[in-house]
Amino acid sequence: MDLAAFVDFAARRGASDLHLEPGLPIAIRVRGELATHGAPLPRQHTTALARELLDDEQWAACLERGSADFAVDMAGRRCRVNVLRTSRGTGLAVRLLSNELITLDKLNLHPELKQLVEHAHGLVLISGPTGCGKSSTQAALIQEVNLSRTAHVITIEQPIEYDLVPIRAYIRQREVGRDTPSFSQALLDALREDPDVLMVGELREQQTMRLTLDACETGQLVLATLHSSTPTDALQRIVSAFPAEQQASVRAQLADSLVAVVCQRLVWREDIGLRVPECAILRGSTASRANIRQGEFFKLATTMQTGAREGQWTLERYRRWLDQNDNWYAPDPEAGSADLPGQGPDVPGQVTSDGSGSERQGADGPAGDSEGKPDEVYRIDAEPTSLADILEQLEDGEKG
Repeated sequence: MDLAAFVDFAARRGASDLHLEPGLPIAIRVRGELATHGAPLPRQHTTALARELLDDEQWAACLERGSADFAVDMAGRRCRVNVLRTSRGTGLAVRLLSNELITLDKLNLHPELKQLVEHAHGLVLISGPTGCGKSSTQAALIQEVNLSRTAHVITIEQPIEYDLVPIRAYIRQREVGRDTPSFSQALLDALREDPDVLMVGELREQQTMRLTLDACETGQLVLATLHSSTPTDALQRIVSAFPAEQQASVRAQLADSLVAVVCQRLVWREDIGLRVPECAILRGSTASRANIRQGEFFKLATTMQTGAREGQWTLERYRRWLDQNDNWYAPDPEAGSADLPGQGPDVPGQVTSDGSGSERQGADGPAGDSEGKPDEVYRIDAEPTSLADILEQLEDGEKG
């Protein structure tokens, strides 16, 4: 039994994430809610599953570091896998990615975001909490470049989540740990590789932030992600990563290079049966640049509220657009859900491509309640002796 069988089980349930932990049942996340299924997993089997995914060198590095992060193709879909050492043994966290050609339209994002990649240079930040779809939005913006113009695009990721097929753009994807030792080294290399557009997987360290800002000043359009709850928090997080004596120059770099900060989160909409991104967007206007340069971040909220004509979007204004929108894209169930706003197959009320809704009925009635929560937890009394037994019992539970 391999991990692909569990990925396939999770995908058919419409899950975005799969978790395997020794001594615990498998857990899947459906529409943002976590539910457990089946009996506890034996420790030796989860270790075996992880070991099969890594070669000897990678396994040794995983044991030393306590984790490994990579992307693989399983059960006909792309998956991001994190192997982690825990108090119970070796666990796995798997994110199911979409196989579809990802675009802003398919993510149900506002069409104005396409304007962000029309700039020849500058910084576009995609922020938000973990699991809100930052990587998907970033990949969709790169895809807009790919569909609209000839450009040399270099991505720096850890790991590579979406395989981007060149259409009009010339795309090179580099994975940290495999193709380059670090984000910093890859950024230094990129400045000698004639890029038009750079994609940085995540801004974590001060050196990466500094080199990213330098790249913006040398004439590249840079798309990067980081964790924050608001556009203001995203900018403050970058500035506060530097010593006090350097913060004025960092603010000046941000003010000169900022194209936009997009802060998003996924929200469930009962009316269409989909999770969609809800965004706050800070554009690099004259007022916002002045606020950033002077360190008056507290004024940015007012700048966003009064700058609708300049392309500023508060959460409240964006919600009104969501309420008025009547053109939604429902993802292909065969393509998985992952960071896409839809949740794949077997979801009550999901909007189909022809605009109709569907609702799956189980033995006890509709699957899920009115709040869009996951289905019931399966209870299996028999003690399984192998992963094959566990999966067989899960399948029997699903049929029953």
